Amino acid sequence: MTKTATTRYDVAEHLRTQEEMAAYLEACLEEANGDASFIAKALGDIARAKGMSQVARDAGLSRESLYKALSGERSPGFDTILKVIGALGLKLHAQATHS
Repeated sequence: MTKTATTRYDVAEHLRTQEEMAAYLEACLEEANGDASFIAKALGDIARAKGMSQVARDAGLSRESLYKALSGERSPGFDTILKVIGALGLKLHAQATHS
């Protein structure tokens, strides 16, 4: 039986446009169930797709602190989230839920 070679899937390699990045973040927000570290990881995926060094500069953060904040291992502060979202050229919006 022959072995099949596989490679690790990296979503950052498939996020090419602002629209794809926004759609990915929107999907992650819907799936997060209040898990802030999940959202941080999604923002990290988008930042890697866009270029972590440039995002760090645009957000006014060091590259190292940006990697730590968006690793998914912890929940970054909301101010950091807002800086990163702005640096990514994205914006948050609110929508009423219908219960």
